[in-house]
Amino acid sequence: MIEILAITISNPLLVGVYENKKLIVEHKLDGKTSDLLPSLFTKLLDEYDINTITYVNSPGSFMAIKVAYIFLKTICITKKIEFKAIDGFEFNENSPIKALGKKYFIKQDKEIKVDFLEKDSIIRDFKLPMCIEKYNFNQETLPIYNLPAV
Repeated sequence: MIEILAITISNPLLVGVYENKKLIVEHKLDGKTSDLLPSLFTKLLDEYDINTITYVNSPGSFMAIKVAYIFLKTICITKKIEFKAIDGFEFNENSPIKALGKKYFIKQDKEIKVDFLEKDSIIRDFKLPMCIEKYNFNQETLPIYNLPAV
């Protein structure tokens, strides 16, 4: 069983190919989600019989989340691939995630807030896990923006 995990909410984009829940190929790409996803997925769809695609639907770059959702949802509908989502904090050790200006998304007790960082805050890079067996992927795939309307 082949599964894809896409972390598109920051640069570089991370896309992992998993066979039987274990990472077999990692793609690390610098650039815009809208430029990178089409060419990468053209290649992935030719090389693999993909059963599931999971993407990070919150929090992070609104545009990257929107582009990834529309692009990946379309692929999943047309190719009859299962589509799932997950929270980005799962892949950066629950570290703050860049929001707007000098503010960051911070997750505390399952609640996400937007605030300035404390001086001793540590920001970790996103990483693809070696195994995705322990993760609870969500069937609700709509983007979650986590910011109030302006």
